[in-house]
Amino acid sequence: MPSARVAVVKCDTYDAPAVEEAVTRGLALLGGAAEFVRPGERIVLKPNLLVASGADKAVTTHPAVFSAVTRELAAAGAELSWGDSPGFGTTLGVGRKAGIAQAAEALGIPAADFEHGRVMSFPDGQLIKQFTIAEGVAAADGLVSLPKLKTHALTRMTGAVKNQFGCIPGLLKNEFHSRMPDIEHFSQMLVDLNRLIMPRLAVMDAIVAMQGNGPRNGDPRHVGVLLLSDDVVALDALGCRIMALDPTLVDTVVYGERWGLGSATDIELLGDELPVFEDYVVNRSRASTTGGRMSSPTVKRLVTPRPFIVAERCTKCGTCVEVCPVEPKAVDWPGGDRSVPPAYDYERCIRCYCCQEMCPERAIEVKVPVLGRIIRR
Repeated sequence: MPSARVAVVKCDTYDAPAVEEAVTRGLALLGGAAEFVRPGERIVLKPNLLVASGADKAVTTHPAVFSAVTRELAAAGAELSWGDSPGFGTTLGVGRKAGIAQAAEALGIPAADFEHGRVMSFPDGQLIKQFTIAEGVAAADGLVSLPKLKTHALTRMTGAVKNQFGCIPGLLKNEFHSRMPDIEHFSQMLVDLNRLIMPRLAVMDAIVAMQGNGPRNGDPRHVGVLLLSDDVVALDALGCRIMALDPTLVDTVVYGERWGLGSATDIELLGDELPVFEDYVVNRSRASTTGGRMSSPTVKRLVTPRPFIVAERCTKCGTCVEVCPVEPKAVDWPGGDRSVPPAYDYERCIRCYCCQEMCPERAIEVKVPVLGRIIRR
């Protein structure tokens, strides 16, 4: 496999002229937009639109990055559309809250269909031989990924590889969490998904990233760069380096390289110096985030990190109950009493952290049980 080429471009602000200059420079370092799209090709832009959140919260791809990339690809002659399948909410609703929908409308870029799916066979899949892919992605000639650099309770970091999970429509994403409750299998699924879609280009928004209780309720962290590459594994490996996180702890990076999606170790940096933050708040423990595929229920209960509700922050909205993929629910109203916060049954909990990811009030955190903390010392 040839060396992965990644453009690192310093950009300290989301002011439109600065972002446009940075994107133009980054693409030029890689040979220009024409290296990735041809005139008349139907290209779908895939920002990170996890949930309805303002751009200042660092939850979603910033509209300035979306607009700058859109202009470059349109100038190269591509016929563009955009979309995502959010974890909660609709494409247009979440896109409008994030400012992406308005940016697309201003540029005349229509929304693609991310609600309906098309079954696509993938005989080369190492783990998954068939996916249901959003119609807007399946109908396009190619995809350009616009991920946000963030921490994540399940995968430690989320970036270019995991961004394509939003190409699976609606509740089908929850089915994957149920079928693959351990981090290894879930990450392998994500790698196969990317091997099927094969993004033409990824532009990672790391001007302001997220640390801590990500991917929704963490804290914005100024990083000041955009990363551009046609290698999503290399982008995520560099995202790990920014966080001072060992890339071998991130299974999407490990299996992404092992299964030929991209390179995590042979990377040619172009442009500016890659910033590294030793104090970045991220899970650097070598212990599994889910307990591993062979873990017993007792080990999971006593050792493995688990979500918990901070009662004083909980508004009893029920989002955590709604998104829990387990049946019967692993988090639910005790005795049906909605006047109190939901409660967990940790014997049922698969540690997918969907509840923590979707909580709109920062009321769910992930903690390690006492025995787990002793073992990790």
